[in-house]
Amino acid sequence: MLGILTLRGPSMPVQKASVRDQIRRTLTERILAGHYQPGDRLIELQIARELGTSQGSVREALRELEASRLVESEPHRGTRVRVVSLCEMREAYQMRGLLEQAAAITAAKAFKGSVGSLRDEVQAVLRAAEVGDFGEQAAHVYAFHRAVVGASGNGVLLRLWESLAFETRVRVRLGWGPIDPKQVAASYEAILTALEEGNGRVAGRLLREHSGKFAPVSDQLDAD
Repeated sequence: MLGILTLRGPSMPVQKASVRDQIRRTLTERILAGHYQPGDRLIELQIARELGTSQGSVREALRELEASRLVESEPHRGTRVRVVSLCEMREAYQMRGLLEQAAAITAAKAFKGSVGSLRDEVQAVLRAAEVGDFGEQAAHVYAFHRAVVGASGNGVLLRLWESLAFETRVRVRLGWGPIDPKQVAASYEAILTALEEGNGRVAGRLLREHSGKFAPVSDQLDAD
């Protein structure tokens, strides 16, 4: 239960918007975490009952999710989590790499001499990959890269990067394509070294190359 249905008095519009925003955030988190899979139908009434909100608020939240391309609606089929093609995933990885390269220039200053939190995320990625927990792996991959982009201090860049989270997390979460743990570890270690040295240009280049290495490959695209 969201516990926010106290809509009364002159503050009602603000609280109503807050309800919608909380629903949107809840559904976004569930989609990115894999609680809802690509193609799953999102039923307004069911979600409203579960969260203790109005069906109208859920409908408004779903419209916002559709605008951000996390879900899609079709007549007579309702609203479903969007299915992402391999081509879209590859394009998202390419764009994410460019954004991370730009972010690293200033982010490296924040991480110079202190990459312990990032190293913890890398270790969590490797542990999850070893046991085949793709959901956990995707969450820590996201946390690592978001921390780097966030450290740039550029809010617009961060929002652009976050808009690609769905495509990139789906690829990891579903375990599509072979990934060599040694290659992953070596790639992240090089990035960590550059950030720890405060070398933003090298870190940026390595982040861009990292995204290129782990994007869906051409033969997967041909098979899609």
